[in-house]
Amino acid sequence: MKTKLKHKRGIPFPTHIVFSAVSLLVQIVFFVVMIKGLSEHYFFLNTLSTILAVIMVFYITNSSGKSSYKILWIIFILAVPIFGVMAYMFFGGGRVFPHVKRKMQKCEEKYIKQLPTDTDAHETLRYSDGLHSRQADYLTRESGFPLYKNSSTEFLAPGEEFMPRFLEELEKAEKYIFIEFFIIAEGKMWSSVCDILERKAREGVEVKVLFDDFGSIKRQHKSFVSRLRRKGVEVAVFNKIRPSMDIFMNNRNHRKIVVIDGKVAVTGGLNLADEYINQFERFGYWMDCAVIVKGDAVKSFLAMFCSTWEFTTGKGIDMATHISEEKVLEKGFLLPYADGPLDNKNPAEGIYMQILNSAQRYVYIATPYLIIDNSMKECLRLAAKSGIDVRIITPHIPDKWYVHPVTQYNYTDLLEAGVKIYEYIPGFIHSKFFVSDDSVATVGTVNMDYRSFIFHFECGVWMCDNKTVYDIKEHFNTLLLQCEQITLKKMKKSPLFVRLKRAVLHLFAPFM
Repeated sequence: MKTKLKHKRGIPFPTHIVFSAVSLLVQIVFFVVMIKGLSEHYFFLNTLSTILAVIMVFYITNSSGKSSYKILWIIFILAVPIFGVMAYMFFGGGRVFPHVKRKMQKCEEKYIKQLPTDTDAHETLRYSDGLHSRQADYLTRESGFPLYKNSSTEFLAPGEEFMPRFLEELEKAEKYIFIEFFIIAEGKMWSSVCDILERKAREGVEVKVLFDDFGSIKRQHKSFVSRLRRKGVEVAVFNKIRPSMDIFMNNRNHRKIVVIDGKVAVTGGLNLADEYINQFERFGYWMDCAVIVKGDAVKSFLAMFCSTWEFTTGKGIDMATHISEEKVLEKGFLLPYADGPLDNKNPAEGIYMQILNSAQRYVYIATPYLIIDNSMKECLRLAAKSGIDVRIITPHIPDKWYVHPVTQYNYTDLLEAGVKIYEYIPGFIHSKFFVSDDSVATVGTVNMDYRSFIFHFECGVWMCDNKTVYDIKEHFNTLLLQCEQITLKKMKKSPLFVRLKRAVLHLFAPFM
């Protein structure tokens, strides 16, 4: 597999990030100084902090959420009561200001309620496949998005295969192009896309681009947004980095969505950056995937984009005028879904568990991270112990030195239960998909880690009795030929220092 040498980008470090970091540091120093200043009243302060710590621990214990995440906060609060209590009040529990939650809820409800409910699709699936219809029912209840027939998918991997098809679909746009990504980085990939967007904007096509501020740090020149706007492209920046201790700064938009004329939608792991199409090497060969969706199911991706656009800009989109009724007659069912941190629902992790619990023969998984809590770990273990062929592919070359040891920490327990684990030797696998029993699959942006399951805005598409399911399975089997199988014997022979590093870093897994 051919890769090119890493090259410098020449993009200056964004000054607003420096300002935000310094301002945040000042706020933290202020709290530390305030606490130190109160130290002369040690007895009073110690008693008060102990009482507050006990109350906070009691509150955390009885709150909803993942046990491992709560345990880490409890340890932190008991170790340093004053600072721990203050830190939890600002950063813990995933709390976001109520007005932010209400704003997002209002936006989502506005657009989701405009989606047609095809009761016939649910009834047909229940009749033809009662086992997997429960997954669709779960996703609809948990995410709010409906199940569709009359839709198709095309699975594309790696990024070099996806890129020409993506450009081909962009070229067909006649009415609008809506783009939403975690990362938009200047380079060859973006230049190819940008040329089409600017040309389409001149032709009168409505072009909207939305990207996450944190995800695109150091990947764009200062004039990136203004240049696009001058070319007639509407641009919005999600959750701009600012000097604030607001917990919402931790909630990033990790979605990858493209909607074209209401006829075509795109999602998957790919961002708009050169490493995703192996134009330069970061962590060995970059393996990723995407799906192109056509037909009725595109409506749900349109609703996702519209809700995030209005949440970010305050400007609504007349979704009714952007819906296409063009039909695609193809066997199977699709259910696009979105997930976010501003409610108590968790459809992204839930559908992974549903697939594992419903499997009859096999579940094949690709994920860049395997940073899971006990509930997901037990779900994987129980599936393997019950005779299901559970296989997981993770990277051999990691993108973060402190994350991969936590992924490897989970290997031993899974291997002991019979889960088969493989590392992708050529480099970094960024694909995120589940495929099971030649019947169901899901592809999207959702990593198997706390950030995707708890903190980030994510999306994906669930498919059943769809020909793409076979394509995903075949792709997984092809990947296996480039992988090393990890054995329990090898894990147990890991040096003591390596095992210790994994165990220590695992303590911080809920923050990864």
